[in-house]
Amino acid sequence: MFFHQDALLDNLSIHHVGNKVNDEFYILSEEPIDIHADEVLPDLLMQYFMKPFAKLTEVYRFFHPNEELQLNEVFHFTKRFFDGDLPFHEYSQQVTKHLYEVSEHPKIKSGELYVVALKNVQMEGEELDAVGIFKSENKEAYLKVYPQQGGFQVNYEQEAININKLDKGVVIVNTEAEFGFKVLVVDQTNQSEAVYWKDDFLQLKSRNDSYQQTGNLMKVYKNFVTEKLDEVFELEAADKIDLLNKSMNYFKNKESFDMDEFQEEVISNPQAIDLFKDYKQNFENEFDMPFQENFDIATPAVKKMQSSYKSVIKLDKNFSLYVHGKREYLEQGYDEDKGMNYYKLYYENESQS
Repeated sequence: MFFHQDALLDNLSIHHVGNKVNDEFYILSEEPIDIHADEVLPDLLMQYFMKPFAKLTEVYRFFHPNEELQLNEVFHFTKRFFDGDLPFHEYSQQVTKHLYEVSEHPKIKSGELYVVALKNVQMEGEELDAVGIFKSENKEAYLKVYPQQGGFQVNYEQEAININKLDKGVVIVNTEAEFGFKVLVVDQTNQSEAVYWKDDFLQLKSRNDSYQQTGNLMKVYKNFVTEKLDEVFELEAADKIDLLNKSMNYFKNKESFDMDEFQEEVISNPQAIDLFKDYKQNFENEFDMPFQENFDIATPAVKKMQSSYKSVIKLDKNFSLYVHGKREYLEQGYDEDKGMNYYKLYYENESQS
C-alpha cells in the first residue's frame, strides 16, 4: 500500500500542454517553481496531488511492446532523473514534450502539467523517493467573499482549479527499476479518449498479481487478528501471536494460496472464519480490490511482511517473550499473593546462544 502523509514536496515545475491535432502547442517554463517561499502552498499542492492516491491498491509497471524498457519514454527519462543523469527541470520538460506528442485525439483537453519530486513516500513498507506527474484539464469559477468597510465584498476567479478534483496523475516510485518501477495512476476521465494517459503516454501494465495478492491478503489478515477479533472473542496476546504465526507458516511453506484451505488450517473456528470473510469483503469493497480464491504465493511479498508480523509480548519494562509456536507450551495466570499476572513456559532444552 501507498502512504504519502510524511512525504515532502521537493521540486515543482509547471508547463502547459496543448492538443497537437487541434494545432495547439506546448509551453515550457524556463525555471521551476519556488515552493518554499510560501508556508501554505506546499500543503495545498500535496492535498491536490496526493489525496486521490490514498486508497489505490493496484500497482503498475512501465513496459514497451518490444519488451525493451528503455524504449518507454517516461521510464527512460524517469530512470535518468533517479540516476542523477538528468536535472529535474529538464526532466519535467522532456515528459511534457512526450505528452504533447501522444495527445492525438481531438477531444483531449489542453491543460497544465505539474511535475514534482517527492521524498519519503511509503510504498509497501519502504520509505522511498518518487516523482509525480499531474495534469489539470478542467477549470471552475470560484467566488471570493471578503470584509470591506463595515460590510462585505464579493469577487470571483473564472479559471480556477479545484484542489479536490485532480484530473490525471501518476506517481512513479524509485524502486525495482529493472522491472519498470512501481507506478500508481489516476485518471478521472471516463471518455474513450482518456486512455491516452495510461496507454499512450505512460504505457503501463498491471504488476504481477501474485505479489499484490500475497501482500494485501497478509495485511488484511494481520489487521483482522490484531483489530477485529477482540470484538467477538476474548483473546490473549499469545492467542493473537499464535494465529499470526500460523498464517506466516502457511505462506512460508505453501507454493500457492487456497482461500478455503487457508481458512480451515489457519483460522479453524467457523465463527471466526465467517467474521474474516466479512472483514475481507469490506476491504474489497472499500478499496475496489477483489481477492482471488487461488493464487501463487510471492515469496518476496512474504519476506517483506514478515517484519510486521510481531511475535513479541512485552511485560512491563522487565521482560519480552518471543513466541514462535507451540501455543500450548505457554500459560497465563494471576498470582493472588503477589497481585500480579504471570506466564508459565514449558520447554525441553535451554540454549544460551
